Amino acid sequence: MKFIVKFKWVIAAFILALTVILMLTAPNLTKLTSEKGQSQLPDDAVSSRASQILKNAGEDSNTISMVIKLDNALDKDSEKQIQKIIDKTEEIKGVKDVTTPLTDDQDVRNQLMSKDKKTVLVPVTVSGSDEKVEKIANQIYDSVPKDVTAYVTGASLINQDFAHSSEEGLKKTEFITIFLILGLLLLVFRSVVTPFIPILIVGITYLISQSLLGILVKNVDFPISTFTQTFLVAILFGIGTDYCILLLNRFREELANGHDKVEATITAYRTAGRTLFISGIAVFIGFAAIGFAKFAIFQSAVGVAVGVGVLLVILFTLLPLFMVTLGEKLFWPSKKVASHSDNKLWGFLGRKAVARPFVFLVITAIITVPFIVTYDSKVSFDSTAEISSDYKSIKGLNAISDALGEGKAFPVNVIIKGDKELTKADVIPYLGNISKAIEKVDHVDSVMTITQPTGEKIDDLYVNSQLGSVSDGIKDAVKGIGDVQKGLSGIEKGLNQIADQTGSASKEPGGSLAPAADGLAQVNQQLQLVSTQLSTTGNVQQAVPQLAALSKQLTTIQTGLQQANENLSAQQGQVGTLSDSINQLAEGVDSANDGLTKISDGLTKATGMLDNMSDSSTVRDTGIYLPTEVMKDKGFKQSIDNYSFADGKGVKLSVVLDQNPYSEEAISTVKNIEKAVASEVVDTPFEYTEIVYGGVSSSNADLKDLSTTDLSRTMVIMMIGLFIVLTILFRSMIMPVYMIASLLLTYYTAMGISELLFVDIMGNDGISWAVPFFSFVILVALGIDYSIFLLDRFNEEVKSGVAEGMVTSMSKMGSVIITAAIILAGTFGAMMPSGVLTLVHVATVVIIGLLLYGLVILPLLMPAIVVTLGEGNWWPFLRKKEKYKVEE
Repeated sequence: MKFIVKFKWVIAAFILALTVILMLTAPNLTKLTSEKGQSQLPDDAVSSRASQILKNAGEDSNTISMVIKLDNALDKDSEKQIQKIIDKTEEIKGVKDVTTPLTDDQDVRNQLMSKDKKTVLVPVTVSGSDEKVEKIANQIYDSVPKDVTAYVTGASLINQDFAHSSEEGLKKTEFITIFLILGLLLLVFRSVVTPFIPILIVGITYLISQSLLGILVKNVDFPISTFTQTFLVAILFGIGTDYCILLLNRFREELANGHDKVEATITAYRTAGRTLFISGIAVFIGFAAIGFAKFAIFQSAVGVAVGVGVLLVILFTLLPLFMVTLGEKLFWPSKKVASHSDNKLWGFLGRKAVARPFVFLVITAIITVPFIVTYDSKVSFDSTAEISSDYKSIKGLNAISDALGEGKAFPVNVIIKGDKELTKADVIPYLGNISKAIEKVDHVDSVMTITQPTGEKIDDLYVNSQLGSVSDGIKDAVKGIGDVQKGLSGIEKGLNQIADQTGSASKEPGGSLAPAADGLAQVNQQLQLVSTQLSTTGNVQQAVPQLAALSKQLTTIQTGLQQANENLSAQQGQVGTLSDSINQLAEGVDSANDGLTKISDGLTKATGMLDNMSDSSTVRDTGIYLPTEVMKDKGFKQSIDNYSFADGKGVKLSVVLDQNPYSEEAISTVKNIEKAVASEVVDTPFEYTEIVYGGVSSSNADLKDLSTTDLSRTMVIMMIGLFIVLTILFRSMIMPVYMIASLLLTYYTAMGISELLFVDIMGNDGISWAVPFFSFVILVALGIDYSIFLLDRFNEEVKSGVAEGMVTSMSKMGSVIITAAIILAGTFGAMMPSGVLTLVHVATVVIIGLLLYGLVILPLLMPAIVVTLGEGNWWPFLRKKEKYKVEE
């Protein structure tokens, strides 16, 4: 410290120059946050794998929704207006496809329009980053006439609006924090000079830290999120001010003891500086431990550790300059510079606690335990609740929810990827079974895939419908045979009449009119048998060869009639009219034969289909049969294209829920869908494929799993790290245990109180999902400061005895800790007007926790534990010998 005091101006000039250089050269952290600070799940998360599969297949585009609200039901004029908007949208760069609701397909219209036809949904497929998607949305807004109410929404746009809301909240937080700290410091020190010193110290720290983070984020992909800067502001200004208060109070105390400003500065750093260093290291370790989290948004809080490291350097280099330069003037015009006073309240509580430790342990339990017992860990994953409903993306989402259903905007995507083609006729039918299994899951509204592109199954693909068509065909065949019979009966009658007219001539060789008539009679009899057989048994396979044989007989009869006509003409040479009649009858036989052939061909086709059905395993397994003509059908091929990718090696199912896709219930539904699909694909072509899930609800399911495991992991790592550091610094394994335990008690109590406020009283679905993690890290990392402040002073005062040393340290540190807790709580209170729900929740938990710790846990619980343990506080080590001396 003497070296720093000696070269104080050189050091100050270097720090100032470094600050300016970094500000001028470092990347803009706010811009980097907008580019790289979106919530990103790890690569091994299910929803991340789904996105990666689609990206690798060139299907990484996403869909945003244009919602058009009409004053009246859709009519021709409004259709023309909407079509113009669609045409302009299709021309925008980055728009890959627009699904029009103005189609003749009634199923599509029902999907994209409300029942009253006043809300119209236009899905727009786009490509690019969230920023590019936002630009596309702005261009869409430009294409909408002023007299039309339209919104554009989607996950990308909600993310962007959340980022904008966070940026605006950060500006409010910075402004409010500075003025709040100035006001609190004016009250604490009653000086117009003192408050500006912490602001200057922390301000320089923040500028350097922000610049360093910008360099790290740009060059080494250091984790960043929309929360990083806000937490950096709150924590740096909070603990930076606390540390300044600790040092300035000790400096003022040493000045009151008669030391000059240089000696007072050196003494303050030798005593309070040690406490500050221990606290800073503990906070640094706490935030550095976040680096072990898997989720990028959690990891982003590691940036605070960078800020804490910079803060420690600035506090030990720049603050001494003001102390040794200004001395007592640092507290001008306060008159109490030379009369530092103890905190009477903490002194009183300390004496009572060491006298009756059990009573104070019970009091602490009465205050905290009820909130811990009633804490249910209710969390919410609804990111739309994070920001104001004034944002257009939220208005659009609400319009979709009100008119078409909550799940319509963000369906669950089931992505199936295999090594072989999955769009073949013997594979596609199994998608029907998967769809049925998913539809049975509670809260599933509809499933869209190849076999049901609009959410309704295509009946013609199912065997029941196809067999119905075959049955109808058999009925038509029987009717056709009946018609042929009637025709042949008429021909037979005509032949008999001609035979009677020609007499014996028709009986001559080659005449064959009577035999032809007899043949037709036989054919009719056989046709009657075939017709009866088809009607009663439906045996198509047996009827086909019989009809073929009858067709041959008719061909023979026709040939005979033609020959008979020739013979009659040659023998009688007169028969103009008669010959014409025979020709007409022969043509009638030919027409009847053609009709019979068509009936036979139809039945042959039906026979082939039935044979294929009987040989198909998909029919038995799924009830679906896809004949060749269906696979070649233009509409069905379009359905395959829409719900497949990677040259047919991947297929998709889109699942619409009947609930809020952001809700906790939707997460449970996704889990149930996963179980249903896993069970259904066993022993099917999809059994060994990769099946993953995308969409908002799936991402939130991953968030839930990840946030739970990250919180558990970080809690363990932080507690182990703090335990090791505190054990070394305090030379005790017991003190770290109850210091950390007291913070856990504070954390769960604060969470219980916050849940009571937000869920039970205000009616929220739950605490924002990121709050438990961030609140734990912040409360433990910052709260440990106050126990270090108290117990480090206790180690300094314990030479007078454990009980007396505890009372003295409480009297000396009470004002510092209470002031520090209030200031730190105030800096987090500055996050309240941010408008971001997560920040409001975090601020509430931290404020409650800090005030609870500073006003209840430390003054009531800590002295009771210390005096109860006595010399056991230093187990397994011993206090230094000089600390055993008791002042006389």
